[in-house]
Amino acid sequence: MLTAALAAAVVIAQPPTRESPLATPYWTQVDGARTFNTVERLASFETRHTLSDLNPDAQRGLGPAAAWLKAELASYGVRSSIEEFDAPPSVRLPDGAKILNVVGVVPGTDPAASDRVSYVVGHYDSRNGDAMDAVGASPGANDDASGVAVVLECARLVAANPLESTVVFLCTAGEEQGLVGAHFHAKTLAAEGKYRVVHVLNNDIVGDPSPPFIGADGEPRGDAASVIRVFSEGMPRKASAEELAKIRLEGAESDSPSRQLARFAAFIARREATPVRPMLVFRQDRFLRGGDHAAFNEAGFAAVRFTVGSEDYSRQHQNVTERDGRPYGDVPEFVSAEYLKGVTQLNLATLVHLANAPAPPANARMLAKELTTDATLAWDPSPGAAGYEVVWRETTSPDWTHARDAGDATTLTLPMSKDNFYFGVRAYDADGFVSPVSFGWADRSK
Repeated sequence: MLTAALAAAVVIAQPPTRESPLATPYWTQVDGARTFNTVERLASFETRHTLSDLNPDAQRGLGPAAAWLKAELASYGVRSSIEEFDAPPSVRLPDGAKILNVVGVVPGTDPAASDRVSYVVGHYDSRNGDAMDAVGASPGANDDASGVAVVLECARLVAANPLESTVVFLCTAGEEQGLVGAHFHAKTLAAEGKYRVVHVLNNDIVGDPSPPFIGADGEPRGDAASVIRVFSEGMPRKASAEELAKIRLEGAESDSPSRQLARFAAFIARREATPVRPMLVFRQDRFLRGGDHAAFNEAGFAAVRFTVGSEDYSRQHQNVTERDGRPYGDVPEFVSAEYLKGVTQLNLATLVHLANAPAPPANARMLAKELTTDATLAWDPSPGAAGYEVVWRETTSPDWTHARDAGDATTLTLPMSKDNFYFGVRAYDADGFVSPVSFGWADRSK
């Protein structure tokens, strides 16, 4: 039974003053027809294989697709460029290759948020049944023109009303050859060291909700068209031996920055009541598959992957053909304009909150020098924060379930055992935007 003090501390999800949606003016403007038209336009290049024609004036190939994407971003008022580099030889690039990433940037409006950046990512290259076929038809509608459509529509709406911190809209090439474009960009970003906080929303295969979506009971789920899987790593890929030992000691295998980002997307979906909601999958990715978010994870950044609830492999990495009366190939007719619109709305709502909220509090820590039966958290101030919330959950719970407002203080004591729960803290501003959670690591020095 809860004590009176603890009962007063408990609030499910968030205090009522911060329950209202704030990103609605953005995500309700998403144009489903426009996103679907992007899928059709990219498919019209016939192939976007990384080793296809790079001539921007060609009729088919990667080059004209890159030129079109750059021009499309520029038409929205986005600062756009081609990030060009030479990739070394590899298994799927036997002679190396010139890689063309398309990059769009909308600078933030608040100088105090200049150390933060949010990414929306999709890869625009494609492949068919032969990973080395640079000539054959490879429309790549769901994989991954759908993800690029999300990137473009988010860019269009953010450019019209910029957010407080910078947003980068990244269309990578070389994903099908080993995440080549994403690795280069992420490593360059890490080497520059310009940003203290980086969040990455990667969209890969987000347009076709039609394959049967089987639930935990072994039966088809009826909500496939309103669910998107969000994959996130639990153990940070770049963690040092010391950091891994700390994670094991505290049982924090499910509290990486990427996992907090995934939880944040689900939190925002509930708060904004978006039509498509996340199904959190606590794995970095699917079996035998990979995506560009992994390249950002390896560079040390928080990154998650959005992917449809279930996949039909006759529509991925297949030649466009028909066998035994069944169509094969990744063509636009299998992409749902309404579903893609919903996925875009979820991305945009999450992005608006990420970019407008204060940074997650730095140096969140559970004070654990003395044996006590309560829990005291402390953290460093976040620029622009009006206050903070301490959140907690049972150690067997997948998501944060309770919160208490700490006001503008940077420490809070709760009348419960630190041994029995996981704790974290998030910042909020005067408008009600709330940051992702910073996990409270044990501090035995104070």
